[in-house]
Amino acid sequence: MSTIKANTLLHSDGTTTTQPSIPALDQRMAKAWVSYNHGGNLVKDSYNVSSMTDRGTGLGTLNFSTAMSDANYAVLGLDIDGGGENDNRIFGSSGPFSTSSFNWFTGYVSSTITAVDLNDGDRVSIMVFGS
Repeated sequence: MSTIKANTLLHSDGTTTTQPSIPALDQRMAKAWVSYNHGGNLVKDSYNVSSMTDRGTGLGTLNFSTAMSDANYAVLGLDIDGGGENDNRIFGSSGPFSTSSFNWFTGYVSSTITAVDLNDGDRVSIMVFGS
């Protein structure tokens, strides 16, 4: 593993940056993320997530530690069921986004592929990108 050490970071034009901000990378980095066991209501690891609210089977709310600047952020989620059943897993948003939180759901596509059956995922991973 390599280590980078610097006393001053510079833009390509020679002007200094405000550490630790590197504007060129800011929009490409996740503003929040979490690894969560919904069935056990357990946050395994997170960044900028103050808490996860269990709203019932397959339903939750992610609460930010530091609010987003607006509600136009993007959310990417993954739901894994460790038991091997219900392989057609799905993650989605189930309500309006606010700067402080958003609602989400997990489940699986039914065998008839006409409905989503809500249930708790063993490992729900959520990433949030925005300004």
